[in-house]
Amino acid sequence: MTLVLNRIDDRLIHGQVVVGWGQPLDVQFIVLVDDTVAESDWEQDLYRMAVPPEMEVRFHSTADAVRHLDAYRKEAAPGILVTGDIATMRALVAAGGVRDVNVGGIHHRVGRVQHLRYVFLTAAEQDALRELRMLGAVVTAQDVPAARAVPLDELLAAREVA
Repeated sequence: MTLVLNRIDDRLIHGQVVVGWGQPLDVQFIVLVDDTVAESDWEQDLYRMAVPPEMEVRFHSTADAVRHLDAYRKEAAPGILVTGDIATMRALVAAGGVRDVNVGGIHHRVGRVQHLRYVFLTAAEQDALRELRMLGAVVTAQDVPAARAVPLDELLAAREVA
């Protein structure tokens, strides 16, 4: 099976990832790629509590994840890869290990403009998503599996009023 979803979500592991995506895709493991979390035992414990016991969580720094991508592509069981930001996903795409990117949740912060209910972006983040595409990734926004996948050009053109 391999990695069935490569998701950017600033909340990392939460119910929407575990239940909304994990259950329908029969996910057996989640790869959380975050340099800070990879160094923090207590944060890892918190994220493990968000998943059922039969679902494994693997924590990696960005550099470590790049080294493991080939192995994850060969996994028999389906898994989800999650990063909390575009820059981390960019490193994985640039390494050649990720070709489909799901923008699942980039939430409000000062300087960000709302594009979809669950996607707020700065101009630099918009450019970074375009760069993912230039590196060969197919980038779509989709919060849950039942929702329509929004293509990158449509995502960037969209503006919603909060």
